[in-house]
Amino acid sequence: MIRAARLDDVPALSRLERSCFDTDRLSERSFRHLLTRGNAALLVFELDGGLAGYSLTLFHQNTPMARLYSLAVSPDCRGKGIAGLLMAASEKDALAHGVVSMRLEVHMNNTGAIALYRKRGYREFALVEDYYEDHAAAVRMEKPLAPNLAPNKSHVPYYAQTLEFTCGPASLMMALKALAPKTRLDRRLELRIWREATSIFMTSGHGGCSPYGLALSAFHRGLKAELFVRYDIDMFVKSVRNPEKREVIRIVQEDFLHEIRKVKLPLRQRHLPLPEMEQRFREGEIPMVLISAYRLTGDKSPHWVPVCGFDERFVYIHEPFVDVEERKTETTCIGIPLARAEFERMRYYGSTRQYATLMLSKGE
Repeated sequence: MIRAARLDDVPALSRLERSCFDTDRLSERSFRHLLTRGNAALLVFELDGGLAGYSLTLFHQNTPMARLYSLAVSPDCRGKGIAGLLMAASEKDALAHGVVSMRLEVHMNNTGAIALYRKRGYREFALVEDYYEDHAAAVRMEKPLAPNLAPNKSHVPYYAQTLEFTCGPASLMMALKALAPKTRLDRRLELRIWREATSIFMTSGHGGCSPYGLALSAFHRGLKAELFVRYDIDMFVKSVRNPEKREVIRIVQEDFLHEIRKVKLPLRQRHLPLPEMEQRFREGEIPMVLISAYRLTGDKSPHWVPVCGFDERFVYIHEPFVDVEERKTETTCIGIPLARAEFERMRYYGSTRQYATLMLSKGE
């Protein structure tokens, strides 16, 4: 039987740990901490009144990713499929917590464990040198837990931003390509849209793209653009401390709004409910959403992403920023599943809870 570990299991867990590992052992103190204060899930396999194994999952704050930190099965109970059952239970539990990807590290010489992980759908993506106490390397593996939306299953193509501040243009380009397939996606278009839509300044660096500016860029390229935004002429202004830069952003926003009124672009001063967004997506529209990147990456900056799919549990996005320092690739940024409740929280950012959603569709 698999169940959640209790504090009175700690002595048995410690004995199991000593019987399974010669180095890198968890102490009784560590087990107690994980059960009382750790952001973790500890499951045990109970057999004939004793503990035959355990699996320990660590959750990462601000990311939909978890780590299978430790998996142990008593030497006397191996060969009975207990490890696989514990892994399946941990993955199911992680998915219920909104986790969409599970990672783990395994000793490079533990060929049996590596074979088990591969069988369960884990794939190697990195080798970490000098990871264990014996100075051996660790094989880092990952498994997607959600039914990822494969690139060929989404009608929204992928384009990676080439600069730190061009998430808005990259997101708009993905929507453009979906709605107008002849659109050529290249860096020239990316920079042209940025020049058209930039707020000029943001925090201490280059300006991100204003929702108003991106709506106009889409409109001028023949798309229907409907903007749902908390009407605020000072959007982004508070992110800049310099008074002169603040005034520049304010002037830019006023100019965007003047043109929006001139071309009669729909501007809705309300939050777009998720069910309405999903329904309109299924009818052929592409949502572009300004999210709080903090819940995705730990960065507090607002960040544009296109929505590329929905299912019962998840909202899928393309992440335009490929963080190579975190060993990300385009493959890991395509069709990222986010739990619906988490996505809803991400749609607000800043102390004033700003929001912006741009719904794009084919022009007449």
